[in-house]
Amino acid sequence: MGKFDERATQPIRGSGDILKWKVLRRSDPRRDDFAALDAVRPGARDGGAAALASGEPCAVWIGHATWAFRLGGQVAVTDPVWSRALSGVVTRLVPPGVALEAMPPIDLVLVTHDHRDHMDLPTLARLGPAPLYIVPLGNGARIAKLGHPNIVELDWWQTHKVGALEITLVPARHWSMRSPWNRNDTLWGGYVVRGPEGVAYHSGDTAWGDHFAEIGARMGPIDWAMLPIGAYSPRWFMASQHIDPDEALRGYQALGARNLLAMHWGTFRLTDEAIGEPPERLRALWAERGLPDDRLWILDVGESRPLR
Repeated sequence: MGKFDERATQPIRGSGDILKWKVLRRSDPRRDDFAALDAVRPGARDGGAAALASGEPCAVWIGHATWAFRLGGQVAVTDPVWSRALSGVVTRLVPPGVALEAMPPIDLVLVTHDHRDHMDLPTLARLGPAPLYIVPLGNGARIAKLGHPNIVELDWWQTHKVGALEITLVPARHWSMRSPWNRNDTLWGGYVVRGPEGVAYHSGDTAWGDHFAEIGARMGPIDWAMLPIGAYSPRWFMASQHIDPDEALRGYQALGARNLLAMHWGTFRLTDEAIGEPPERLRALWAERGLPDDRLWILDVGESRPLR
């Protein structure tokens, strides 16, 4: 049994479930305009590197769950993936929003869990030993093997202070595994980063749950909630580990957050929904509820927004 089995939410899936998913790939009904939506790709923009280098508080979507943001005078990156492909197999649909060579010096690296689209060891090796790496319990040894000595491991609700920032690991409804023999041996989670300019939250991978309301109550008010909106189909397989656009909106509201920053879509093809479906669904839901347009940040890769 894994060390953190009691915290995991994903049912144990065997080869039969994987085969069922792959054979019945259209078990979730496809829309008539699936092909058109599947052709959508986010357009890369220039400017992210300049925004980060300016010294002003900002956030830049690099792609998938990777954000680069400056708070409290420090540059942090979340779940950094600059590789062309995951494990050499799943290739990027678009290049990183800012080339790694164009990034300013990185002070903090926040890794939410050990899945290969979030803990990309080739990228972490390229980032070098200078940053402080913050990881959930049990993940530090993997970072240390890369020759990176500056590591902090956190349990849920533990906080580490770095200069003007307070970084807290918060719960997520998910699981961990790098290989079949180490399922749930290491912890997973999200991060709340509190700085002088405000509070940012990165959920990592997560299913729907009451942890959103608890995080909002304990850590709020949250100014910028980075929430996944993709990798949700088929629901019979994904609902216990990934939220969909409707649940992302519910999570944003349960958090009581000011802005929703969409992520985890449009970068890698991991699941069955059309590439352009997550933002299209979320925009429609947002409009139905009459929420302010400027509070929904669905950025192009490489696009920046000031954090203020």
